Amino acid sequence: MEFTEDQLQRYSRHIILPEVGGKGQKKIAHAKVFIVGAGGLGCPVGYYLAAAGVGTIAMIDNDNVELSNLQRQIAHSMKTLGKPKVESAKNTFESLNPDVNVIALQQRISKDNILDLIKDYDVLVDGSDNFPTRYLVNDACVMLKKPLVSGAILRFEGQVTTVVPGEGHCYRCLFEEPPPPGLVPSCQEAGVLGAITGVVGALQATEVLKLILGKGDVLKGTLLIYDALKTTFRRVRVPRNPNCPVCSDNPTITELVDYDAEYCARQ
Repeated sequence: MEFTEDQLQRYSRHIILPEVGGKGQKKIAHAKVFIVGAGGLGCPVGYYLAAAGVGTIAMIDNDNVELSNLQRQIAHSMKTLGKPKVESAKNTFESLNPDVNVIALQQRISKDNILDLIKDYDVLVDGSDNFPTRYLVNDACVMLKKPLVSGAILRFEGQVTTVVPGEGHCYRCLFEEPPPPGLVPSCQEAGVLGAITGVVGALQATEVLKLILGKGDVLKGTLLIYDALKTTFRRVRVPRNPNCPVCSDNPTITELVDYDAEYCARQ
């Protein structure tokens, strides 16, 4: 592909970077990214990926925009209250950058549809708000050997890690099984500082772009923890579990499973 004059101007700050250049921007333009969740994390991730010129961005979410979302979910507005989040985000991102094709999937991801939904995408982003989805997305990415950038937020803290199947840990190497229902409060129960979602979402978007470009060190084998009250970032090494039920050489989980929906709570 050849860039138009408008595109050269739009992406000029990328193109002058030696690590990106015209060749890298073309990689970004041809990339396909699948985002799970159009909420607190999916909004900033999608915003920055759309601004960067990622060619195809799919977003899946079955919720509608509510007033309580607007404290942190920056792709939505008063004008989109009551509308599907994925449609609201699609309109926002495509208004920002008409080069980007946003695929809005207003449905719930499940073991029955995830493999077919994500099979043609280069990178997955997990911005979900519940443990069943996190484990499902992790397992599907490992099985299809798709890189995954996972983020989580609660109160004043955020976490980011990147799973590259076959090269490091997966989410189950961190936490083999979901915690019992009610043990970990949701953002609806414990609250979350809205700006935290922007920090974590921007970190996730950066990891995605590094994966697309093949540049830098992604958070493979590392959990990055951000504490907003202390303004600190802490890196925790996460080794690959040789007995991991999903990503080990002899996995015990070879088919996708659904977990109890009681874990689900809106972010």
